[in-house]
Amino acid sequence: MQHKKRFLWIIALLGGLSCYAQTDGTGIPHKGIKGKFYFFWGYNRGYYTDSNLHLHGDNYDFTLYKIVANDRQTPLSADVYFDLSKLTIPQCNYGIGYYLNDHYSISLSGDHMKYVMLPYQIVKISGDIAQSNTAYDGSYDRDKIVVAPDLLLFEHTDGLNYIVAEFNRADNLLPIFTRYTGRNLEVNVTEGVGIGALLPKTNATFLSNKRNDAFHLAGYGASVKVGLNVTFFRHFFLAVNLKAGFIHMPDIRTTASNRDHASQKFGFLQDNALLGWRF
Repeated sequence: MQHKKRFLWIIALLGGLSCYAQTDGTGIPHKGIKGKFYFFWGYNRGYYTDSNLHLHGDNYDFTLYKIVANDRQTPLSADVYFDLSKLTIPQCNYGIGYYLNDHYSISLSGDHMKYVMLPYQIVKISGDIAQSNTAYDGSYDRDKIVVAPDLLLFEHTDGLNYIVAEFNRADNLLPIFTRYTGRNLEVNVTEGVGIGALLPKTNATFLSNKRNDAFHLAGYGASVKVGLNVTFFRHFFLAVNLKAGFIHMPDIRTTASNRDHASQKFGFLQDNALLGWRF
């Protein structure tokens, strides 16, 4: 009889330890994030490496070497940043994700960057232009040229849209603190890798052609990122991250004619500040 009582006490003790483990020692049930979704929105600044821009059509085929470009973030103003109809005017990031478990998630997002070639920069040019006796007609072999607006205006300003699928990992930096707050506060370091498509709306004016400004599937990109994520009350989070990547666009539209194209490759660095909701 005494052995039976001891056995029952052991079972009860093990059951209590099991319950204790499930509540993280706080009396608050442990709730993981596996199977949850999350949504985020935020803003970015972009930085680009120099690139060679190749333009070709019926009467021209030339390359501008090492062109310089900057981003164009919209200045902070209540009229833009707090007007729901104008949310996509600034450079922004948005997306939705799904937690595979407490560490790994997948996401689909849009990085709305802007890419503006600096006017009047001096670059080298190679190739031929025979465009109805313009001032730029001729053959070039690494000659220097001023990229004036009457030669070329070139921007991805609505924008350089990187549609990217990412695989992400998060690691809690304060697991003990998180356990004793019932996951009401988490600080995670995050990493991710992504691959996606480029759907720019290129604003371009080349010589005497009419301005082109249309969305077009132009190429692909790949990227990596690292950042910090702070989650409050299990559902809301603030995140900052750095994203670096490579973009290759072999099919950029420069005029209304489908015979006129441009291509370029460049690297980018992006710093992001995001606000999100886990649900």
